[in-house]
Amino acid sequence: MVIRHRLPLLALGGASLLAGLWGGLVRLGWQLPLPSAAFLSDHGALMVSGFLGTLVSLERAVGLGRTWTYAAPALAGGGALALAAGAPTPLPPGLVLLGSGIYVGASVVLLARARELFSAFLLGGALCWAAGNIEWLRGRPVFTLALWWAGFLFLTIAGERLELSRVLPRSRAWRSLLVVCAVLFVGGALLGPTPTGRAVAGVGFLGTAAWLFLFDVARRNLRHPGLPRYMACCLLSGYLWLGVSGVLLVGKSEPWGPGLVYDAVLHGFFLGFVFSMVFGHAPLILPSVLGVPIAYGPVLYAPLLLLHVSVALRLAADLLPWAELRPWGGLANAAAILLFAASAAGLTVARQRSATLRS
Repeated sequence: MVIRHRLPLLALGGASLLAGLWGGLVRLGWQLPLPSAAFLSDHGALMVSGFLGTLVSLERAVGLGRTWTYAAPALAGGGALALAAGAPTPLPPGLVLLGSGIYVGASVVLLARARELFSAFLLGGALCWAAGNIEWLRGRPVFTLALWWAGFLFLTIAGERLELSRVLPRSRAWRSLLVVCAVLFVGGALLGPTPTGRAVAGVGFLGTAAWLFLFDVARRNLRHPGLPRYMACCLLSGYLWLGVSGVLLVGKSEPWGPGLVYDAVLHGFFLGFVFSMVFGHAPLILPSVLGVPIAYGPVLYAPLLLLHVSVALRLAADLLPWAELRPWGGLANAAAILLFAASAAGLTVARQRSATLRS
């Protein structure tokens, strides 16, 4: 049975996603009507704090089961909606910052409830999100705070994978390696978008990608057909893009800011890595949020393949450079995300109808 009171929060995240994708396509040169200038100028904020922030904080609220924690996704999604509607500058980042502050509180509660390393990672991710939002509210350019927003998702995903990998026998020393990688990334973010800061953060990315390849439970799940193998393919391919982003951060000395290398790093991370995680984790997360199991079918490999081809095309266009490919890579990025949403929804509706007919 669908848990209906959570649908508006998911709808806020979905609206942020659509606005972010729309603005991203316009930025790449596609001639689409622009309902608000924010669609264009605040593409990153809509995608990270609007869509992903709402989704992650909603998942945490469901897991904790405390009413006040639902204010985090409501404020994050509401702030993104205000941003897309063209609200005055202090309001959208202020609402999102309040949401991320409540999410920090929820993460503190989780750490008190489960005194585990993964909980510390999740709290670190929450603090990174709040730090980035503080800088956003202060009017700093997005490229100066991009590493903080990346840290929000980087540490959150690492923490979730660490939690799910607890079933595997690992010594404390191996777990400590992941802590070192996380500390390196945070140290790089504190140094700022200088060549040294980017290189240190990039080493953190590279080390974490290697750790996840070697020690995550995903490799074992490749042996199991159906949904476990699909999820493993999502995760392992995402770790590859995390490593690519780390290489670019370490190896490129160009000034950090809007440009081709900056574009390649961010889209390798946020699209290649983060959306691979979204595709892979959705069958686990959405059932707990909505109360409806997400059906699996081999058709889900199509958007996953399109996602990786489109990210590769986007990075090739940035790094070669091959400018005429960039709009097509961006269009394929958006198509992969929308195709995944449509495929997952279609499979789930078909499964529900089949169950109804059998009953």
